[in-house]
Amino acid sequence: MRFGTSLIATTWLATAAASLCISNASAVQLVASTRTGIGATPYNVGLSTKGVTFRVWAPNAQAVSVAGSWNFYSNTSHQLANEGNGFWSGDVANVNVGVQYKFAVKYNNVFTQKNDPRARDLTNSVGYSVVYDPNSYAWTNSNFQIANWNELVVYEMHIGAFWVPDGSAPGTYTDAIAKLDHLKSLGVNCVDLLPMAEFPGDISWGYNPSYPFAVESAYGTPNDLKHFVDECHTRGIAVVNDVVFNHLGPNDMDMWKFDGWSQNNLGGIYFYNDTTRATTPWGNTRMDYSRAEVRQYIRDNAMMWLDEFRMDGLRWDGTKYMRRTDQFGVDIPEGWSLLQWCNDQIDAQFPGKISIAEDFDDNDWVTKTTGAGGCGFDSQWDWVVHSIRGVIEATSDSSRSMATIRDDILQNYNGSHTQRVIYTESHDEVANGKTRAPSAISPAAPGNWYARKRSTLGAAVIMFSPGIPMLFMGQEFLEDGYFDANDPLDWTKATTYSGIVKLYRDMISLRRNLNSETKGLTGANTNVFHVNDWNKVIGWHRFENGGGGDDVVVIANFSAWPLNNYRVGMPRSGMWRCRMNSDWNGYANDYANTLCVDVEANGNSYDGLSQSAVLNVGAYSFVVYSQDGAVVGNPADLDGSCLVDSGDLAVMLLDFGGPGPGDLDGDGEISSADVSLLLLDFGWSCS
Repeated sequence: MRFGTSLIATTWLATAAASLCISNASAVQLVASTRTGIGATPYNVGLSTKGVTFRVWAPNAQAVSVAGSWNFYSNTSHQLANEGNGFWSGDVANVNVGVQYKFAVKYNNVFTQKNDPRARDLTNSVGYSVVYDPNSYAWTNSNFQIANWNELVVYEMHIGAFWVPDGSAPGTYTDAIAKLDHLKSLGVNCVDLLPMAEFPGDISWGYNPSYPFAVESAYGTPNDLKHFVDECHTRGIAVVNDVVFNHLGPNDMDMWKFDGWSQNNLGGIYFYNDTTRATTPWGNTRMDYSRAEVRQYIRDNAMMWLDEFRMDGLRWDGTKYMRRTDQFGVDIPEGWSLLQWCNDQIDAQFPGKISIAEDFDDNDWVTKTTGAGGCGFDSQWDWVVHSIRGVIEATSDSSRSMATIRDDILQNYNGSHTQRVIYTESHDEVANGKTRAPSAISPAAPGNWYARKRSTLGAAVIMFSPGIPMLFMGQEFLEDGYFDANDPLDWTKATTYSGIVKLYRDMISLRRNLNSETKGLTGANTNVFHVNDWNKVIGWHRFENGGGGDDVVVIANFSAWPLNNYRVGMPRSGMWRCRMNSDWNGYANDYANTLCVDVEANGNSYDGLSQSAVLNVGAYSFVVYSQDGAVVGNPADLDGSCLVDSGDLAVMLLDFGGPGPGDLDGDGEISSADVSLLLLDFGWSCS
């Protein structure tokens, strides 16, 4: 035992001596660094020259030193040089990645040690900053591209509560990887992570960030998060990260009065120092969007997630509180211009990556381009969740308004079908006094027939409407109650409600057109053609260009009574295939299995459409219909109706004498020879 103690003491003395040598050698005023980077940036030149460049913004400080584990956290051993622009910097040789440090900031002749506002890693929110090498992770996927936005199906995830093997939150980035195959099987192709930045303690939603550049230490290391992103990309899943810039903290926040200066006893250089602009619903910690250094800080943070962490997009929390003091308050024009600048930067450097606002002001200007004077976001969260939830949660069928559902389906921003994110569950909508949809529908028995039927009916409206559909984690297996970051998902429900998981999988498959039968669900055009408030039935038509494999008709029954031999309009003649029936008893053995058969649309006009058909829809159920696309080898089916007929001849004659899709013989001109070829296949049908 004494030998062990002696060995430990000897080792400590050797380490201390080495550290002291570094300390003594560095106990001088450092020269301002010519290297780039703010915060702690490792450098390595050749085989022998290495160290870390430290740079920090502290315009009101009398002096700034870097106090680290190598110099016993001395306030004076390594004093940074004043660059004359508010920044202090210096290169410290022979300091390695992984060492701990703080900045010792002198104000009013007193040193205060502060964590690095740009710390890339922290021991914890009240611990030390850690030097991190941003190039240390070896990526396995280099060419991943997020899906087209009209094909996205998003899954909102809280890392700490998603999958916790030992049952004790929080879970980690590594833990979450174990369940990514479930998401791939489900069909989602994008996860939206609740905020990843370091927050106070170990349990939080993440909307109280203390250090925006540092990855939450309770979940793992920066490289662990990169591994999670890498594994998502391997499975074809994009990653969007929540960022919070409408406020910080307010706890465990060394950025508060960082260099000692402040006004009105408010936050100092990083924050507004007047009560009007500083005040937010979460404290007096709104960042000062008028300062160039703060604007750069926010811009650099946003770009870090997209560049270094290879995230595929950002979801900006509470943008309303960046562009305005409160919901009805004073405008903050510099907040608006900051958002414009960041979105322009994202578009320029990362075309295709998505920038999403949580604004909730029903404001088209949020998603207009900056060139048109808008804020430049690609999409924004939509308020229709409240009206849809109201319809499915109503206890009486007579209270369900089909006009409300119609308006929810058709709601849009700037006429776009991708400028809104729509959902029936999100972190906000299943907490803060609210519960998940099944529990809201049937509080005493959230797994019963009514809860299953109506919660999935609401999800179908979301999945088959224009917009980017989103699920909240666990929704696919009927997770109930309310969301609590300290209460992990109950994954046994994925087995208990495996049929409901399949129902969601089938909806997602149709939405993404994975079988090339429902392209219209990704299309820009929507016609709500059937609104029957008496029987509580609604029908809508989604399409891009129309035709087989494109036109999709959804009929939803919001009543407890099944519909048999029910007539609805159809956009085209011919055979319509039943692609999905939510009343199928494969989803649950107490479902009625109402017959959903292929139907022939006849020439009887109905619902303002030229065709109609008679079909069946179960209670609180939906059916999805589309027509088969043209079979390869039958190019004469020019209109994609699955039938070569006079409609195809009409399409051909429109381009007669010139080039076009009707050039069946490939000679560059539509002529009588092409007409003859079409007539040879006249009457052909893919059915």
